[in-house]
Amino acid sequence: MRIFITQNRMSSALFGYRYFGVIGELILKKVSVIGLFCMGIDVADGQSIKTRIVAREIEKNIGSQEMQRIDTYGWKKNPFRLFWNCIKAVCGSKNVVFLTDAGGINIFPWLLNCVNIFFNRTIHYVVVGGWIVNYVKKHKVIPWFLKKLDGIFVETTVMKKVLEAEGFKNVYLMPNFKELVPLEESNLTLRDREPFKLCMFSRLMKEKGVENAVEAVKCINNKMGRIVCTLDLYGQIDSLQTEWFENFKKTAFTDEIRYHGVVPFDKSVEILKDYYALLFPTQFYTEGIPGTIIDAYAAGIPVIASEWESVFDIVEPSVTGLTYPFDKPEALQEKIEFIIDNPELVLDMKKRCLKKAEEYLPTTVIDILLSRLS
Repeated sequence: MRIFITQNRMSSALFGYRYFGVIGELILKKVSVIGLFCMGIDVADGQSIKTRIVAREIEKNIGSQEMQRIDTYGWKKNPFRLFWNCIKAVCGSKNVVFLTDAGGINIFPWLLNCVNIFFNRTIHYVVVGGWIVNYVKKHKVIPWFLKKLDGIFVETTVMKKVLEAEGFKNVYLMPNFKELVPLEESNLTLRDREPFKLCMFSRLMKEKGVENAVEAVKCINNKMGRIVCTLDLYGQIDSLQTEWFENFKKTAFTDEIRYHGVVPFDKSVEILKDYYALLFPTQFYTEGIPGTIIDAYAAGIPVIASEWESVFDIVEPSVTGLTYPFDKPEALQEKIEFIIDNPELVLDMKKRCLKKAEEYLPTTVIDILLSRLS
């Protein structure tokens, strides 16, 4: 009798598990997106922008009822809530897509993999920037968990080749993209007279080469004895470098150098279209595909960039912009002088930039990720 009851209870439990398991499968969301949404907060860095865009494009394709968002903003202050949300994401959806920076890479891959042991969902990591390449070379444990993921989506061919050389078999190329409406060629403008308007359009910090850009413009104007070109700076000031930036403004800014604050992501084309060129003198060698260059292309303006490791994935010399050696920041001045002396080339590059922008539209890129979702 005792054996019979035990067996009966086990059968009931098994039936209940299967019953609720089937019901659970029927009410699963298709996708949970975990990332830096910064809900209700005015933050405009590359990671939060890409997180929002990826989620929005997935939602457009599967419907809002099939997707949930989990915000990682401030997760270190309340890690247990985030852990619980990650568990719910794996339990409650067929696919999990997460985006994280260096601060979260030690948490999300192993946490999601461990929870997934019991559920067998598909888990995908969309990488922002190019830093992950150096990370996997220096660490052993987390890369092991990364290799267990169903997909790692990187921005550049350089990143894909390096990770594959490190033994990864789950890497897919998915260029950065932005939800923009490129300018019509008929609306292109070319101001081919002094002062030539240049700009920077990114997070403002030393490592983005702000000082090099300011120095190059001031040197050109000092050499010519007049204001030949101006430089407008746009973007969020890095929270750890506000004191540096304020001091830099006081000591280095003159009439030809101005800061215009943060521009809403959907206003970038409107703001940039009247500039002669965008400067991207980054000192981050592991940049991915910078969103600011996509903004520039959509606005029809060429780029002058330092040669970080993946620069040629997005900048075609003399086609969509100019580049100079990464370790020779002084060469930026020469490139600016060159485009000032060659407005015909700049006009040709402007047209080619608009064509290039089509490669970074959501409708072109998002299918790479959607095709891997179950």
